Parts: sequence; C-alpha cells; structure tokens
Amino acid sequence: MNNQINEGTVSIPLSGRIDSNNASQVEKQIQEQLEGKNANEVILDASGLDYISSAGLRVILRIKKAHPVLRIINVNSEVYEILDMTGFTEMMTVEKAYRVVSVEGCEEIGRGANGTIYRIDQDNVVKVYNNADALADIQHEREVAKLALILGIPTAISYDVVKVGESYGSVFELLNARSFSKILANEPEKMDWCVKEYVNMLRKIHSTLVPAGKLPDMKETALRWARFMQDYLPEEAAKKLLRMVEEIPHDDHMLHGDYHTKNLELQNDEVLIIDMDTLAVGHPIFELASMFNSFVGYSELDHEIIKKFQGFDFETGATFWRRSLAAYLDTDSPTKIREVEDKARILGYTRMIRRSIRRKGLETETGRAQIAFWTDRLLELLEKTDTLLFSRNELVIEATTENLPEVQAFVEKQLEGTDCSPRAQMQFGIAVEEIFVNIASYAYAPGKGKATVRVELAEEPTTVTITFIDHGIPYDPLAKADPDVGLNAEERPVGGLGIFLTKKTMDEVGYEYRDGQNILTLKKKL
Repeated sequence: MNNQINEGTVSIPLSGRIDSNNASQVEKQIQEQLEGKNANEVILDASGLDYISSAGLRVILRIKKAHPVLRIINVNSEVYEILDMTGFTEMMTVEKAYRVVSVEGCEEIGRGANGTIYRIDQDNVVKVYNNADALADIQHEREVAKLALILGIPTAISYDVVKVGESYGSVFELLNARSFSKILANEPEKMDWCVKEYVNMLRKIHSTLVPAGKLPDMKETALRWARFMQDYLPEEAAKKLLRMVEEIPHDDHMLHGDYHTKNLELQNDEVLIIDMDTLAVGHPIFELASMFNSFVGYSELDHEIIKKFQGFDFETGATFWRRSLAAYLDTDSPTKIREVEDKARILGYTRMIRRSIRRKGLETETGRAQIAFWTDRLLELLEKTDTLLFSRNELVIEATTENLPEVQAFVEKQLEGTDCSPRAQMQFGIAVEEIFVNIASYAYAPGKGKATVRVELAEEPTTVTITFIDHGIPYDPLAKADPDVGLNAEERPVGGLGIFLTKKTMDEVGYEYRDGQNILTLKKKL
C-alpha cells in the first residue's frame, strides 16, 4: 500500500478485502501514510478493492472525520452498492470505476471543440473528451441534454461513462444512425431534404425558451471575443465591434452552439441533435456565426479543411450554408440573405482571429496569413454594418428603383399564409411601389442610401403593417394636398397620384420624422 503525494493531495490505494479480520491493520497502514502529511485532500483509490464489510466502512468513516476532504475513486459496482446503501455516497465523493473502451480503428463521426465522437459498434457511439479530467464536463453535458429533452428537443442521452485512453467518454445509443454530413457526402441529391430538416431542427431549438439561469449566456462569451480584439484592430473598428455586441439584447431562447451537419443524426427516420455540451441561450446571430465558420469560414483559405472535418467539399458546404440561411430566414431575397450573412461573418471572423492568436497563430507563417485574411474581411464588414441584430420580417436594401422587384418579392413572401385576397395583394403591390420609388427617387438625391422595409402581422383581426424607414432628407408625403380627381385631363397636374392611391387603398397611413429617420407606416386589415 504505497501513497502518492501531489500538491497537498495524498492518494492511497486499497486492495483485496477489508473486513473484520484485517480492518485494524488496514487502518493502521493508512494512518502511517498520512502521519506528518499536511494533506488538503485524501484520495482512496479502490480500483483493487474487491470487498468491504461494516468493519471497513468504520475505517473509512474515521478517516473522513480526521480528513474532511476525502474522495473514494475507481469503485467497482459491488462495492459502490454497499457505499450507496449505507449513505457514504452522500457523505463524500464516491466515483465508480469505468469500463475501458478503445476507439482504435473506429469510425470518427463528429469532432467539436470539446471532443470527438466515434462509432464503437452498430448500436453505440462514444464521445471522447479532449480534457483528460473530463468527468465534470461529462456531467454537465448529461444535465443539459436532459434539460433539452425535457424541453422537447430530440436528442440522445448518455447511458454510460467509460475510460478511453487517458481521458473519459460518454456512450450513447445511436442505432444505425447516419449523420447529415455522411448523407450530403454520399447522396448529394438529398441536399434539399437535408436543408429542410436541418432548418426545422434549428427553428425548433431557437423557439425553445429556457428557464432563467439553466444555460450559459452566449452574449457573455461573445463579449470576451470582442474585448480581446481591442488590442488587434484599429481603435474605431474595435470600439464599433464591442458596441454592436453590447447592443445585442439578452435572450433566453436556446442555442446549440455547434450546429453543423455532423451533429445531426438520422436514426430510423427520426432526426436527432447530438453533442450538447455547447448548449447556451442568446440571440440567433451567435448560432449563425458558428454555422458560417463550420461550413465556410474555417475552410475559406484551405478547402481541404472542410473535406477532412465534414466529409464533403467546400462547394457543398458553401451551398448548404446559403440554402440553409435562406430557408431559416424564409426569404429568396439576395439582399436579405447577404445582410444576415455579413452579420454572422463579423462574429465568425472575430471568433476565428481570437482562437488563432490564442493558439500561437501569429508565430507561424500560415497563422499570420489566416489572421490577416480574416482581419481584412472583418474590417470591410465593420465599415458597412451598424448592427448585428436582424429580423426575418425586415429587409434593409439600397434605395434604388432597380431594387423594387426584390422589395415587392420580399413583401409578397411575408404575406404568404395570410388571408390576403388577390385584390388586397394588388393594393399592397401598388402601395409598396409608390412608397419605395418615392424614397429611391428623392430621399438621398443626388446621392444614394438605404431603406428598411418591415412587414408585421397581427391577428384578431388579421392586420398587415408595412413600415418604410430611410435616413434621407425630412419629407412628409402626406402633407401634400390630394389631387382633385374631378378635374378633366387638361386641368389636372401630372403627379401626386401615388400617395393618393396609397391613402385610398390602405386603412391607415402615418408619417413621422424621428431620430433622423423618415418613418412611413401602412396598415390594412385583411
């Protein structure tokens, strides 16, 4: 019985049997090894202990009284049952022995920041953690996975903890499951199906409200990224980045945190999300940033990275990302998709730059090239972006007449699924055309600027509100007198009919100039 001492911790192995015949001798040996040691913690390693009776339990209890910080580790099932039955597992930390699993030659089906997932047989997978002291991480993931399942998110729950090499792993049952990455790589014709199911799960996650304090806030993590960048960006750009992250409101809706196609599994026609240790709460932009990095960001300079990580090529990853983003936003508008993608890229590049620098990226030629590439793009995006917030029902677009078809298509898309009659659709079309063309023609003349078009739906009765916002010169189109439609053609002035038609076809039309913005609102009951 030899003890190991490590910075105030004394570890003592137990072996064989501890019963009435030898309990006194075992206790004496333990006391001798503790004598003169200023032990902050005592660990009893029970990996060799086959049997313990009440006499042995009394020995452990006396040691516990003398050394309050006591742990018993590597306890086999039979001994653990005795300790649990007698309440010892409540008095002190008791850790079971873990069966040993080898992943040599096993298929890798997923890799994340905290670990790698391997298929160990047809029915089971194991997630092997990077951290050698991973028991706390495993416990955390099991708890958040249970929380997700209770809240209605289909996921797999670990049913066993095992030893894998020098680390630990969680074992999950995934019978005949296939990852979406494998489906995309081997069955490219199923791209549309994968996008649909991928986005359905994403929306389910993001619509799930989590009880306060149950999951970490992703905004706090993003603020650490932005604060780190204060030393690596020009002062004004760094301040703007930090301000935009600070302006993201707290949100208690769920985020997965590592949402890519290797973490989505198809099992017996059921889609499951796995690798739950990154669960958090926050605004969806944080999730989209992580998704951008997985499918595009990390592989922009080296297309082999995504091939090694996901199993498909860069073109497939980029296509899947953009189709998924369009489906998530429920829009075909290139401007809307690009707007939200740019916001995701800002956070994505920020995260990759920080990660590379912290991993000594500035000390290698490849690392410096990556950091320079990401920084250049980040600075370009910061110049043209003022907020990281977005809404699926809002389009920010250059106010030019050439963009009218895209604006009209965006509004029509927002009205899908409502009881909007053909007559009402035509009236909305006319009103949208008149207002947007008016902004495009006069708001910023002779220069250019952007307009925001927001579509909101309310029920009981169903009411559509369309809001147009621009930062152009103050102008109230409603202040102009209505044309006299009773005049004949020779007497009537040209112009003025657009706003007149808008007022006639909408139930309400309102205007205000606030905070440097022209805000015009249309309302109509369906």
